[in-house]
Amino acid sequence: MKLDQSQRRILELLQKDSTLSTQVLADKVGMSPSPCWRRVKEMEEAGLIRGYVALVDRHKVGLGTCVWVRVKLKQHSADVLERFEKVVKGCDEVVECYELLGETDCLLKLYLPSLEALSSFMHNFLLKIPEIDVTNSSVALREIKNETALPL
Repeated sequence: MKLDQSQRRILELLQKDSTLSTQVLADKVGMSPSPCWRRVKEMEEAGLIRGYVALVDRHKVGLGTCVWVRVKLKQHSADVLERFEKVVKGCDEVVECYELLGETDCLLKLYLPSLEALSSFMHNFLLKIPEIDVTNSSVALREIKNETALPL
């Protein structure tokens, strides 16, 4: 879907604050509420807007440890990857997972309360997944930038 200038502006505003009323959104975009509402609905129906969420401060809910885990699988077959994906998708600690090209097959991003929780996660969950051959973890020292808004 090719975006026009009004749609881009609507998306920019909603990415920063999805609680804006249609009236406020329309005022900021420079259109009347009804066409603005229709544009938002069109983008929702087209799947451009997947949903609306509350962004939670992970530190304030006790998830101060951010860990990246690189995973190498034992085999490169569709069924191995499918089984791995199913297990990972069911794990709340994994907030992002990517299949990669190169030496690493998958990259996981975890939010955990502590390094002790990482040890527990690794021993009681990740290393018990039979499809995994090797893992390598990196713990973030501090967060420099973490944006949710896409550059439109």
